[in-house]
Amino acid sequence: MKEHRIQIITPLLGKPTLPVYGHQRQQGESGHAQIHTNLVVFFPVSVEELGPGAVTNTRSLFLQSPQEDQKVVPSPHPNMADSMEIDDSLYSRQRYVLGDHAMHQMAQSSVFLSGMGALGVEIAKNIVLAGVKAVTLHDSRQCEVWDLGTNFFIREEDVHSQKKRVEAVHSRVAELNPYVQVSVSTVALDDSTDLSFLLNYQCVVLTETRLTLQKRINHFCHSQQPPIKFIGCDVFGICSRVFCDFGESFEVSDPTGEESKELFIQNITQDNPGVVTCMDNQTHGLQTGQSVCFREINGMSELNGITRQVTVVSPYSFAIGDTSSFPPYLHGGIFRMIKIPKTYSFETMEQQLRDPRLLIPDFSKPEAPLQIHATMMALDMFQEQHKRLPSIGCLQDSEVLLKLTEEVNETLKNKVCVNPSLVRCVSRCARGCLSPLAAAVGGIASQEVLKALTGKFTPLQQWFYLDALEVVQPLQSLPAEEFGPRGDRYDALRACIGESLCSDLHKLHIFMVGCGAIGCEMLKNFALLGVGLARCSGEVCVTDPDLIEKSNLNRQFLFRPHHIQKPKSLTAAQATLEINSELQIAAQLNKVCPATEDMYNDAFYSCLNLVVTALDNVEARRYVDSRSVSNQKALLDSGTMGTKGHTEIIVPYLTESYNSHRDPPEEEIPFCTLKSFPAVIEHTIQWARDKFESAFSHKPSMFNMFWQNHLSAEDVLQRMKLGESMEGGFQVIKLLSRRPTQWEHCLALARLKFDKYFKRKALQLLHSFPLDTRLKDGTLFWQSPKRPPSPLEFDVKDSLHCGFVVSTARLFAEIYSVPYSEKNLCYDAVSSVLAEVKIPEYRPAEKHIETDETAKKPDQMKLTVSSEEEREAISQLEEVISSGFITPESLRMTPLLFEKDDDSNGHMDFVETASALRAHMYSIEAADRLQTKRIAGKIIPAIATATAAVAGLVALEMIKVVGGYGFESFKNCFFNLAIPVVVLTETAHVKRIQIRDDISFSIWDRWSITGHEDFTLSDFINAVREKYGIEPTMVVHGVKMLYVPVMPGHSKRLKLTMQKLIKPSAERKYVDLTVSFAPEADGDEDLPGPPVRYYFSHEAESSERA
Repeated sequence: MKEHRIQIITPLLGKPTLPVYGHQRQQGESGHAQIHTNLVVFFPVSVEELGPGAVTNTRSLFLQSPQEDQKVVPSPHPNMADSMEIDDSLYSRQRYVLGDHAMHQMAQSSVFLSGMGALGVEIAKNIVLAGVKAVTLHDSRQCEVWDLGTNFFIREEDVHSQKKRVEAVHSRVAELNPYVQVSVSTVALDDSTDLSFLLNYQCVVLTETRLTLQKRINHFCHSQQPPIKFIGCDVFGICSRVFCDFGESFEVSDPTGEESKELFIQNITQDNPGVVTCMDNQTHGLQTGQSVCFREINGMSELNGITRQVTVVSPYSFAIGDTSSFPPYLHGGIFRMIKIPKTYSFETMEQQLRDPRLLIPDFSKPEAPLQIHATMMALDMFQEQHKRLPSIGCLQDSEVLLKLTEEVNETLKNKVCVNPSLVRCVSRCARGCLSPLAAAVGGIASQEVLKALTGKFTPLQQWFYLDALEVVQPLQSLPAEEFGPRGDRYDALRACIGESLCSDLHKLHIFMVGCGAIGCEMLKNFALLGVGLARCSGEVCVTDPDLIEKSNLNRQFLFRPHHIQKPKSLTAAQATLEINSELQIAAQLNKVCPATEDMYNDAFYSCLNLVVTALDNVEARRYVDSRSVSNQKALLDSGTMGTKGHTEIIVPYLTESYNSHRDPPEEEIPFCTLKSFPAVIEHTIQWARDKFESAFSHKPSMFNMFWQNHLSAEDVLQRMKLGESMEGGFQVIKLLSRRPTQWEHCLALARLKFDKYFKRKALQLLHSFPLDTRLKDGTLFWQSPKRPPSPLEFDVKDSLHCGFVVSTARLFAEIYSVPYSEKNLCYDAVSSVLAEVKIPEYRPAEKHIETDETAKKPDQMKLTVSSEEEREAISQLEEVISSGFITPESLRMTPLLFEKDDDSNGHMDFVETASALRAHMYSIEAADRLQTKRIAGKIIPAIATATAAVAGLVALEMIKVVGGYGFESFKNCFFNLAIPVVVLTETAHVKRIQIRDDISFSIWDRWSITGHEDFTLSDFINAVREKYGIEPTMVVHGVKMLYVPVMPGHSKRLKLTMQKLIKPSAERKYVDLTVSFAPEADGDEDLPGPPVRYYFSHEAESSERA
């Protein structure tokens, strides 16, 4: 069982000692950040200073990993909230979204959630994964067959044993997060219920609840002091709604969740108003009325530490009020946006029904939210009057609902044009359920729950309506029996989309690439929709090479603790079959990339109906997109980053593809900035990450490769003496001659690294560029953004200094296979070894220091080695050989692969301490471990709410693709749940490229030519001209130019056969060629054409089409 270690903050000297563990950064007495890593280093600290109970095992909701069977966890004392340790191994990605304060707020909050239908179970899943303190699930209905297609936590045995829904889902919800206490309630909730029990909760969420009861409960919650946050939400067939009431005065600490940018100042005018200009035309991203704080300004120093409200002048400048009385601005300075808490006021549902505040998701139909508001209010009235929902396909019920909608509309403050088509669709589908719509709305509603509990992000004010009208509108002409129930798990779906489209979903062949958070949610949607059923010869093929890690459990809800280190795709497939055993799932462990193209070839794609990407990087998306376009298959793409999400629907011959647009590349940090002139904390973190890569990964790999290619050290020595140049030899011999064999040597090596990185580097820079150095234009060299370094003197009593040396020594020990024990890591043992280390005297060198920001990092392997360095290398190698030190083991090293999520490996300890020391050296504010880990590990913030929402939206579009709907039906989506903004837009129409007036093509077109054994290049060119009306001027196969008229000898190729030119393998039936055509006007560039698929024979073409 893993040891759980306590964290001790105060490093005082001269008192009885206790071990210091943990990895939280605290402000130390020395004026810079003290970092306590996971190293077993003993620093002196008195027991008395820890406070009562500090050494006890204080289990909290976050502190440590509970046993798997533990369901109920005692809640922390309220005033202990912000001191609780968060289980970073589980919550790390979510912490970057919400922040620790919000996480602690959630850990003290209890939620009452009523209704365990499609929407309720989605919300339960998301908020339990998020880590609230406690959730009470309320429901009184029994499981029905119907529920199997809407509730992913209800199983067939639950239906057969007539379990209550809440009892069926309870254990499955609870096991999502052992830190959350999940309880159940089956008592009646009606107009006579005493609502005082709700005082135990901070938030009440109602689904599947009559509107009159919602109003009663909302009024009770609103009237409390402080108010109980209230959320009411529903899904009826194709329509959904979310309503929020967080009280008359709800304070939000961070309305956007965006990280406050720090930017350098170019100039500040001495004027009224003074105008601040950003350096290097950086956009400030500010809005008028926001506030900024200044520091490090030279000249107009009165602004330092002052907060000023801004008025935006341009994207690069802003006014800050009167600066005319201040001294002139000289240079330097940084400003940072200050987040000001904002208060929001909510009305009760009763007040809001007549005059609702609405969020508009689709600006192509801005009237829709109010139309749906009126229609769903009418639906509530229908239920009150008839004690049921409208019957499927009943024309009389739809007319009654239309009349009620018109009556409701008359009561609204702002009348809306009633949409009869919408009302009739709602009436027909009201009893049904589109589970993807429930998933999308469930994600959005869950984020509102988290806002209610934490005061983080802007709350929904106050209504959100989302419809799937485009899914069902094309189906209106189908007969009523298409939508009738058949007593199976798909009845709720069938009520919305009909039997024919259900059957098409069952027959689907889908290829999903990636099985992380979005992949798990998509598999859940496939299971509920019955996508790829074995009995219908359908199949879902999913591939992902990754293994499950603990941090995945916070979002990838199909995985549990006992799945850690098991393959994602295989595990998710098994979990999906538990939801719906009828699915046929082929789970694979492959990457989809050029290296696996023989497996995922054109024949594989030809069997597919569509492709779904659930990937986390752009390059993989681009590749899958190119293969989908090449094979003319629809592609559904989505992604999230924190609370933001996007979906993109790519349909053959209708839309653009993913590759049709490219995001600007990420800005690289200039080499000279990283090496010598860091200005912000990101620079020091990237420097530390690069140092890890160089010292512990690249050099060991280079060392191993060198000795794999050379027979022996004696052979290398002989060749070097003969003057033979050996790539990498100088660096390898340096590593060999300094190879440590004992733990003490590793510590000494690490101590020398401290001196090199944090003292000698600074002294050399100040030698090369003294503080009074001026540029040619007379300005100071050391001015913003350049910061002059201050050399650091090693202090063994400084936990940061010692932490760096020990973490570095541990990594050296690992790459050199040097054993050490925990005893070697104690403070006394470390300090006694370091006291004996001899540090060479520093002597400044006359060497070039790169200052050109456009200069690239030189290749160390190809650097010129001086004759003196060669002689030194020969001498070092001779000494090593004569010492008898060389063994097969000494010619091997163990390269390390950076792993950010394993705190026991010391990787993050090195990066964090190295970055913090460099930041201190350059007077940059150090980052905490969490921020360091995010930047060094390139971690993408993630939260389950956004993941559920994108997957639901994608699955809705999938139904349209399968139904063969027209271009106008498809919707792309961008949302930011933090603000909140949801924007649905039409997809981008595919562009056609004109070659001639009567000849054009799009990315989806592919021409084809069929040849035979004696078919020549000339025959190919003539065939293209005869079939498509234009003659190619250039023919290319991959990177090989088959025919370019201006190239010498290419005209002779016209007589060669295509077989001889291309040299296909025996099994190759065709190749895709790139052709271009002569421009219409002289001097213009050749015009590109579509790919031309050349079949080597008629038999090859016939077999491919078959």
